[in-house]
Amino acid sequence: MNRLPAVAGTFYPADPKQLHAMLDQYLNDAETAAKVPKAIIVPHAGYIYSGPVAASAYIRLKKANDLITRVVLIGPSHRIAFKGLAVSKAKNFLTPLGAILVDQAAVETIAQLPFVDYLEQAHKQEHSVEVHLPFLQEMLDDFKIVPIVAGEATPEQVGQVLDMLWGGAETLIVISSDLSHYHDYATAQELDKATSQLIENLQYDQLAIGSACGKVPVSGLLKVAREKSLTIKTIDLRNSGDTAGDKSRVVGYGAYVIE
Repeated sequence: MNRLPAVAGTFYPADPKQLHAMLDQYLNDAETAAKVPKAIIVPHAGYIYSGPVAASAYIRLKKANDLITRVVLIGPSHRIAFKGLAVSKAKNFLTPLGAILVDQAAVETIAQLPFVDYLEQAHKQEHSVEVHLPFLQEMLDDFKIVPIVAGEATPEQVGQVLDMLWGGAETLIVISSDLSHYHDYATAQELDKATSQLIENLQYDQLAIGSACGKVPVSGLLKVAREKSLTIKTIDLRNSGDTAGDKSRVVGYGAYVIE
């Protein structure tokens, strides 16, 4: 069973050549860094809006293209409401760049948890996971994914899943989240700066509703980071007014890395 792309042609190009060229441009414009991240928080809007911000984190995978073989990817649910975390029975997730194998063993392992269920409807139209797949295909050679859509879940529940799948250098954690929504430019800058400060301080319990649409998976990652004495830093913080939108009503985007 394959999970077909839901937002190819809207959030990003459906044509493989155009998609590759767009990713190439964003990644070439992004600054690379010496360290490869263990976990990243990246935005999930249409590429013209959030692609440059996401690229600032993805370019850092360059030196690990043949080292990272598994990506645990958690995004929030935008389409349906449910409790817990949703996994899929799909064997592949398809994009215009090809098929990505799902790590079935990892999915089966976390599906044993009482708050993790197979729920295809949570995945079918969800963009928060899908938009990251072409970036991963562009940066990594041979990898599997553990795609998870987060519903109503606690930081403890998300943290438990991340702990189970944390692994070593072969595993990358990707948390999908935008920041504030539909404020004017100046207000969004102020709100997103405050949210970034909380993220850097690992104060997941202080994140307000509306501060980040991926608050549930973000909180789980920050809880684990705090327990493991890890640090997280902001590497990019912009909004749609900086990229491709007007400044009267913007969405905030941040990129963060745990090395």
